[in-house]
Amino acid sequence: MAGNTQRRNRRTSNKKGMQVGSGGQRRKALEGKGPTPPASERKGHKKNRLANAKARHETKRPAPRRGGPKGTNELVVGRNSVVEALREGVPANTLYVQQYLDNDERVREAIQLASEKGLNLMEAPRPELDRMTNGLNHQGLVLQVPPYDYAHPDDLTAAAFDAGEDPLIVALDGITDPRNLGAVVRSASAFGGHGVVVPERRAAGMTASAWKTSAGTAARTPVARATNMTRLLESYQKAGLTVVGLAADGDVELHELEALAGPVVIVVGSEGKGLSRLVGETCDFRVRIPMPGGAESLNAGVAAGVVLYEASRRRA
Repeated sequence: MAGNTQRRNRRTSNKKGMQVGSGGQRRKALEGKGPTPPASERKGHKKNRLANAKARHETKRPAPRRGGPKGTNELVVGRNSVVEALREGVPANTLYVQQYLDNDERVREAIQLASEKGLNLMEAPRPELDRMTNGLNHQGLVLQVPPYDYAHPDDLTAAAFDAGEDPLIVALDGITDPRNLGAVVRSASAFGGHGVVVPERRAAGMTASAWKTSAGTAARTPVARATNMTRLLESYQKAGLTVVGLAADGDVELHELEALAGPVVIVVGSEGKGLSRLVGETCDFRVRIPMPGGAESLNAGVAAGVVLYEASRRRA
C-alpha cells in the first residue's frame, strides 16, 4: 500500500548510513592511502614529466673516467709493466691492488717497491679496476702516474747561462713515439745536454713509457713544451744559439760543423718524414750523419745520441 511507512527495510531518508546486510563494515574497512606524494612522483603531473625527462638525459651521458680527469693522470696496467715502471723510478703516486689477489713474485715486489717509495696503496675490487682501465687486462695491478711537470723552453737556456755554460738543447720535430723521446732524454743527460723541447701538439710526451726508456734520467734532465716550434727556434737564434737540423740530404757533414762547440739547438725530425718544411727553413745548418754502412736513416734516438756525443767531444 502506497505511503505505508511500516514496510520493512524501506528507506525513509536520503542520508547515507548503515545498510542492511553489510552493517556498514565495508565502508569502515577502507584503508587510507597515506600522505599525498610530491608532485614530481605523481604520474601525469608536469613536474613528474620533467623529472622523467631529466633521468632519461642522465642515462645517455657517458660514464665519467675513473682515476682522475682526462689528460691529468696516466695508468700503467699489468704486473710486468707496473713492476718495471716502479723499478725505473717512474714518478707514480698510487698503486691499486685488486682485492683477494693471488700473490705471486711480481705482486709482492710491486707492493714492496711502492711501500719503499712512499706511494699510496689502495685495495679495490676487480670491477672498479675494470672501470678505471676501460676493460684492459690489468692482472690486478694498476699504477697511477701524475702528469709530467714540463719546463718552460726559456728555463733551459737560463739554466745553462747561469752555470756559465753554452746551452746544448735538443728539439724534437714530429717525434710521436715516447720511447724515442725517452732515449733522447737519456742521451742528453749522458752528454751534458741542458734539456729537450717537444711540440705541444701531435708529438710524444713524457708518459710512463718515456720515463722507463730514459732509465731515470728524466728526473734530472728537464723536458719543455713549445706551442710553436718555429717561433721557439727563432727566439733561440735571437738569444745567440745556432739551430742545427739533422737531415739525410743536409749540406754539411757532422764532423765539419764547428758550431757544435758553442751554444746550439739540435733539431731532430721523424724517421719517416724528417724535418717539417718551416722548421727546416729556420735552421742555420742542415747536417747529415755520414753512414759508410749504407743505411738510409737512423732512429731518432740514435741520431740524437750521435750528434750529442760529437758536441760533447768538441766542448771537452
